Amino acid sequence: MRALVVTTINSPNDILRQLADGANAHGMRFLVIGDTKTPANFSLQYAEYMTVEEQVRRFPEFCSVLPTKHYARKNVGYLAAIAGGATEIQETDDDNIPYPSFWDPLPEQFSIETIPGESSAPWFNVYSRFTESRIWPRGYPLQFLHGNALNRNAATKKTRALIAQGLANENPDVDAVFRLTCDLPINFEEREPVLLDSGVWCPFNSQNTVFRREAFPLLYLPSKCSFRMTDIWRSFVAQRCLWEKGEGVVFHSATVYQERNAHDLLRDFADEVPGYLLNDRIRLVLEACRLDPHDAVRSLSLCYEALVKDQLLPPEELPIVSAWCKTLDK
Repeated sequence: MRALVVTTINSPNDILRQLADGANAHGMRFLVIGDTKTPANFSLQYAEYMTVEEQVRRFPEFCSVLPTKHYARKNVGYLAAIAGGATEIQETDDDNIPYPSFWDPLPEQFSIETIPGESSAPWFNVYSRFTESRIWPRGYPLQFLHGNALNRNAATKKTRALIAQGLANENPDVDAVFRLTCDLPINFEEREPVLLDSGVWCPFNSQNTVFRREAFPLLYLPSKCSFRMTDIWRSFVAQRCLWEKGEGVVFHSATVYQERNAHDLLRDFADEVPGYLLNDRIRLVLEACRLDPHDAVRSLSLCYEALVKDQLLPPEELPIVSAWCKTLDK
């Protein structure tokens, strides 16, 4: 069973209605997770809306440490989907409009072009596989933009695609530096999916992503970082844990286009500064972690312990990670 998860602080809009109707038409459970700013009278046909009070009732231990007024409230939606028996969790945001292909289930297995790792070039700008425009994903370290290694020799590999990231057209997920200096819209080319193999780093986001059951522990969004970094830093931990299982992240052509909610770009820039300064350091810390290939929950904990030890996240993150893991066990 597939479940679709969104968090919002807005009233039901046309995009949320499209998502609800599409989920209903495709037999998917649609979970909408509220926060303290979400209108109290939120109601949407074919959606299961969870107020903060309902979240606390369902998952008291986790919600006792999970902050409000943060995008990481989406974690509760993941837990609700898992508790309901989901085998795949798909997520998006309330400003992404789905193409018909958004609803297509992932193949059980891909035979896919694979970008190999190179010790001299650990970062790979996956957007370069889908457009000739100069563009990079939010969270990509700016100091590596000129060393993308576009001509890496690709191989073919079979994968179940435990995590698959779809792109977004028109207003794709880019950082504030791009938005302040470059032009939009941009539409990506339709191309075959690509797998980033072990040792190939590229951020992925929470705007158009599917997790299979084996990767559910890796859904965890950290809370003690900025809104603009939570899904990016999650993506680094998730990639590192997948490599331990011999897997990687699959990226595929756009299945949504974005009509972006209002943003203050200078505020976005300020929220992204920790990423500009720390993302490559996070890579180095995670590469040095010794993980458990048979236990994704344990590997997740080890990654966050290492990030806290290196002062990349505050100690207050660890009780939330622990509560997440205990709730998963239940």
